[in-house]
Amino acid sequence: MRVEVLAQRLGVTRGGFYRQFGGRADLVDAMLDAWERRSIDDVRRRVEAEGGDAAGKARKAGMLTFAPDLVPIDLAVREWARRDTAVAARLRRVDNRRMDYLRELISAISDDAGEVEARAMLAFSLVIGDHLIAADVVGGRARVLRDATRLILG
Repeated sequence: MRVEVLAQRLGVTRGGFYRQFGGRADLVDAMLDAWERRSIDDVRRRVEAEGGDAAGKARKAGMLTFAPDLVPIDLAVREWARRDTAVAARLRRVDNRRMDYLRELISAISDDAGEVEARAMLAFSLVIGDHLIAADVVGGRARVLRDATRLILG
Protein backbone atom coordinates (compact mmCIF):
# COMPACT_ATOMS: atom_id res chain seq x y z
CA MET A 1 0.00 0.00 0.00
CA ARG A 2 1.28 3.45 -0.84
CA VAL A 3 1.89 5.98 1.94
CA GLU A 4 -0.57 8.46 0.41
CA VAL A 5 -3.39 5.91 0.46
CA LEU A 6 -2.51 4.78 3.97
CA ALA A 7 -2.38 8.34 5.29
CA GLN A 8 -5.76 9.06 3.71
CA ARG A 9 -7.31 5.94 5.28
CA LEU A 10 -5.87 6.90 8.66
CA GLY A 11 -7.23 10.41 8.31
CA VAL A 12 -3.83 12.10 8.48
CA THR A 13 -1.87 14.14 6.02
CA ARG A 14 1.09 12.67 4.21
CA GLY A 15 3.30 15.03 6.21
CA GLY A 16 1.70 13.85 9.44
CA PHE A 17 2.48 10.28 8.50
CA TYR A 18 6.12 11.13 7.80
CA ARG A 19 6.41 12.98 11.14
CA GLN A 20 5.38 9.76 12.89
CA PHE A 21 7.20 7.31 10.59
CA GLY A 22 10.21 7.90 8.39
CA GLY A 23 8.51 5.89 5.66
CA ARG A 24 6.66 2.70 4.91
CA ALA A 25 9.53 0.53 6.23
CA ASP A 26 9.35 2.28 9.62
CA LEU A 27 5.60 1.67 9.75
CA VAL A 28 6.09 -2.01 8.90
CA ASP A 29 8.75 -2.34 11.61
CA ALA A 30 6.48 -0.66 14.16
CA MET A 31 3.59 -2.97 13.26
CA LEU A 32 5.76 -6.08 13.47
CA ASP A 33 7.33 -4.85 16.74
CA ALA A 34 3.85 -4.48 18.25
CA TRP A 35 2.82 -7.93 17.01
CA GLU A 36 5.98 -9.53 18.38
CA ARG A 37 5.62 -7.79 21.73
CA ARG A 38 1.97 -8.81 22.10
CA SER A 39 2.38 -12.37 20.88
CA ILE A 40 5.62 -13.20 22.68
CA ASP A 41 6.68 -10.82 25.43
CA ASP A 42 3.22 -10.01 26.80
CA VAL A 43 2.13 -13.65 26.63
CA ARG A 44 5.25 -14.93 28.35
CA ARG A 45 5.04 -12.26 31.05
CA ARG A 46 1.42 -13.16 31.78
CA VAL A 47 2.02 -16.92 31.75
CA GLU A 48 4.97 -16.65 34.12
CA ALA A 49 3.10 -14.26 36.43
CA GLU A 50 0.18 -16.68 36.72
CA GLY A 51 2.52 -19.61 37.37
CA GLY A 52 1.61 -23.28 37.41
CA ASP A 53 3.27 -26.41 36.12
CA ALA A 54 5.01 -26.59 32.76
CA ALA A 55 2.11 -28.28 30.95
CA GLY A 56 -0.33 -25.70 32.27
CA LYS A 57 1.96 -22.88 31.22
CA ALA A 58 2.30 -24.34 27.72
CA ARG A 59 -1.50 -24.63 27.42
CA LYS A 60 -1.96 -21.07 28.66
CA ALA A 61 0.71 -19.71 26.31
CA GLY A 62 -1.00 -21.39 23.36
CA MET A 63 -4.41 -20.03 24.33
CA LEU A 64 -3.07 -16.50 24.77
CA THR A 65 -0.84 -16.51 21.69
CA PHE A 66 -3.66 -17.68 19.46
CA ALA A 67 -6.49 -15.83 21.19
CA PRO A 68 -9.28 -14.48 18.95
CA ASP A 69 -7.78 -10.98 18.85
CA LEU A 70 -4.29 -12.19 17.85
CA VAL A 71 -5.09 -15.04 15.43
CA PRO A 72 -6.07 -12.80 12.50
CA ILE A 73 -2.85 -10.81 12.94
CA ASP A 74 -0.72 -13.95 13.13
CA LEU A 75 -2.35 -15.47 10.05
CA ALA A 76 -1.99 -12.19 8.13
CA VAL A 77 1.72 -11.98 9.02
CA ARG A 78 2.20 -15.58 7.86
CA GLU A 79 0.53 -14.80 4.53
CA TRP A 80 2.50 -11.56 4.19
CA ALA A 81 5.75 -13.43 4.90
CA ARG A 82 5.18 -15.54 1.78
CA ARG A 83 5.70 -12.40 -0.34
CA ASP A 84 8.13 -10.28 1.71
CA THR A 85 11.56 -11.54 2.78
CA ALA A 86 11.88 -9.00 5.62
CA VAL A 87 8.55 -10.09 7.08
CA ALA A 88 9.56 -13.73 6.60
CA ALA A 89 12.73 -13.08 8.61
CA ARG A 90 10.68 -11.49 11.40
CA LEU A 91 8.21 -14.40 11.39
CA ARG A 92 11.12 -16.84 11.65
CA ARG A 93 12.47 -14.92 14.65
CA VAL A 94 9.07 -14.87 16.36
CA ASP A 95 8.44 -18.55 15.68
CA ASN A 96 11.92 -19.40 16.95
CA ARG A 97 11.22 -17.49 20.16
CA ARG A 98 7.91 -19.33 20.53
CA MET A 99 9.59 -22.69 19.96
CA ASP A 100 12.36 -21.82 22.42
CA TYR A 101 9.75 -21.13 25.10
CA LEU A 102 7.92 -24.37 24.31
CA ARG A 103 11.20 -26.30 24.51
CA GLU A 104 11.93 -24.68 27.86
CA LEU A 105 8.52 -25.66 29.24
CA ILE A 106 8.48 -29.16 27.78
CA SER A 107 12.00 -29.79 29.11
CA ALA A 108 10.40 -29.79 32.56
CA ILE A 109 8.18 -32.68 31.40
CA SER A 110 10.81 -34.73 29.54
CA ASP A 111 14.60 -34.81 29.63
CA ASP A 112 14.86 -36.53 26.22
CA ALA A 113 15.97 -33.84 23.76
CA GLY A 114 14.39 -35.59 20.78
CA GLU A 115 11.08 -35.96 22.58
CA VAL A 116 11.17 -32.32 23.70
CA GLU A 117 11.69 -31.20 20.10
CA ALA A 118 8.93 -33.48 18.78
CA ARG A 119 6.44 -32.36 21.44
CA ALA A 120 7.25 -28.70 20.86
CA MET A 121 6.79 -29.08 17.11
CA LEU A 122 3.52 -30.97 17.58
CA ALA A 123 2.18 -28.40 20.04
CA PHE A 124 3.08 -25.48 17.81
CA SER A 125 1.71 -27.21 14.72
CA LEU A 126 -1.52 -27.95 16.54
CA VAL A 127 -2.27 -24.35 17.47
CA ILE A 128 -1.38 -23.01 14.03
CA GLY A 129 -2.99 -25.83 12.09
CA ASP A 130 -6.23 -25.51 14.04
CA HIS A 131 -6.78 -22.13 12.38
CA LEU A 132 -6.00 -23.43 8.89
CA ILE A 133 -8.00 -26.66 8.83
CA ALA A 134 -11.60 -26.24 7.74
CA ALA A 135 -12.62 -29.90 8.10
CA ASP A 136 -15.34 -30.92 10.51
CA VAL A 137 -13.96 -32.64 13.60
CA VAL A 138 -15.71 -35.73 14.97
CA GLY A 139 -16.52 -35.16 18.63
CA GLY A 140 -16.14 -31.39 18.40
CA ARG A 141 -13.07 -29.30 17.78
CA ALA A 142 -12.67 -28.12 21.38
CA ARG A 143 -12.69 -31.66 22.79
CA VAL A 144 -10.28 -32.95 20.15
CA LEU A 145 -7.91 -30.03 20.77
CA ARG A 146 -8.00 -30.73 24.52
CA ASP A 147 -7.29 -34.42 23.91
CA ALA A 148 -4.46 -33.66 21.48
CA THR A 149 -2.93 -31.20 23.92
CA ARG A 150 -3.14 -33.79 26.70
CA LEU A 151 -1.38 -36.34 24.49
CA ILE A 152 1.38 -33.88 23.57
CA LEU A 153 1.95 -32.35 27.00
CA GLY A 154 1.01 -35.28 29.22
